[in-house]
Amino acid sequence: MVTPGYLAYHPDPKKPDHALPAGSCDSHCHVFGPAAQFPYSPKSTYVPVDAGCDTLFSRHRFLGIDRAVIVQASCHGSNNDAMLNALKVGGDNYRGVAVVDRDIAPAELESMHEDGVRGVRFNFVKRLGSAKPLDHYREILAKIKPLGWHIIVYFDAEDLIELELFLESVEVPVVIDHMGRVPVEQGTGSTAFKLLEKLLSGSDKYWVKVSCAERLTKTGPPYSDVDPIARALMELVSDRVLWGTDWPHPNMKSHMPDDGQLVDRILQIADTDELRQKILIDNPTRLYWS
Repeated sequence: MVTPGYLAYHPDPKKPDHALPAGSCDSHCHVFGPAAQFPYSPKSTYVPVDAGCDTLFSRHRFLGIDRAVIVQASCHGSNNDAMLNALKVGGDNYRGVAVVDRDIAPAELESMHEDGVRGVRFNFVKRLGSAKPLDHYREILAKIKPLGWHIIVYFDAEDLIELELFLESVEVPVVIDHMGRVPVEQGTGSTAFKLLEKLLSGSDKYWVKVSCAERLTKTGPPYSDVDPIARALMELVSDRVLWGTDWPHPNMKSHMPDDGQLVDRILQIADTDELRQKILIDNPTRLYWS
């Protein structure tokens, strides 16, 4: 049974006003089920509407997205079967980010690598009940380092202070999800943004996604209140910025974003050919296809 109040993905998004450049990559999206084939974890805090890879691929074709990175959804826990199946169906234009347990065997990681996985995600968001002791993550890091993988970290802005030392100790690239969830209403002068700015400026191992404007906004569509944060991050580290739709937008309860509008937004923010080339093509190529 789908979690009460859970919204399904937008059924009829607009066609983007302008075409994305060829080779553009959605660097953060998910697949959910379908549950009949890939059951949801009994430990999940939510049960979503099915949104399998066939629907994802169709949505990407409609939006003009040629490549994507499928991030393991928390509703599937550490069973990556739905994500791995999507990679096999999608072929070389798709890469994956897994969620794994500390006791995973190196052979299983190597098999995932062959399927197109290039990283693991660490979820530190306390309200989602996913955070684990740091030793859990250190064991995983030791196993993925030989593969040349990276980690994606998801946290609330106020928790960056306590995570900073751990992140500094990590010896693989670190991708920060969803603009570090900086409170957009506080602007680029806020303590939260300054902490994120310090981290990104301190080492070229840090990357950041200008994604999830629909979660960070205080004013709603078209999410223009998020633009100053996104633009500041692009100016700060344009060669380490990624963009993603977050389709099918898990746990959205106030409204469901129009993915065509999200494409319009990134093309407005990244307003030069050079910037679009970096964020939509070159940066994801370097991290996922090199």
